[in-house]
Amino acid sequence: MPAAGKTTLANLLCQRLRSSGEPACLLDGDLIRQGLCRDLGYSPADRAENVRRVAELARLLNESSIHAVVALISPTIEGRANARSIVGDNRFIEVHVATPLAVCQARDPKKLYAKAMHTPGMGMTGLDAPYEAPPAPAVVIDTVIVTPGVAVEMMLAVAANSCGTSP
Repeated sequence: MPAAGKTTLANLLCQRLRSSGEPACLLDGDLIRQGLCRDLGYSPADRAENVRRVAELARLLNESSIHAVVALISPTIEGRANARSIVGDNRFIEVHVATPLAVCQARDPKKLYAKAMHTPGMGMTGLDAPYEAPPAPAVVIDTVIVTPGVAVEMMLAVAANSCGTSP
């Protein structure tokens, strides 16, 4: 969901990987939308294409031995399954930043929720556009309960167990 803490956690994870000598690239949804995907809107088809493009980029980075850390609103189970198939099951670790909607609305650094309240049909994920929570993510992080530092440790632990080595 917007303002859940995805970018904050992804930045911290990238910093941690880099400080350990691991190459990492942050693929932030907001920045991707300003460049690579600026031709896309927010229709279901465009959202799916956005996720697909980011997955293709993540796959290319992984093939170059660079950890792709993706901070992206990926609203559908189908879109995430497609991303997993592109990236590869052994390199795709699904992290659900499960921050409650009320907390996301209170944070609202870009004032998106406020704008959505005054713009019916805006297509805001979680309000008037659907968000399908993942049924079995590798990691669930509620940023109300889990500190950013602990969240990074959780992600690294799952990555080590999933990949058999460091992430």
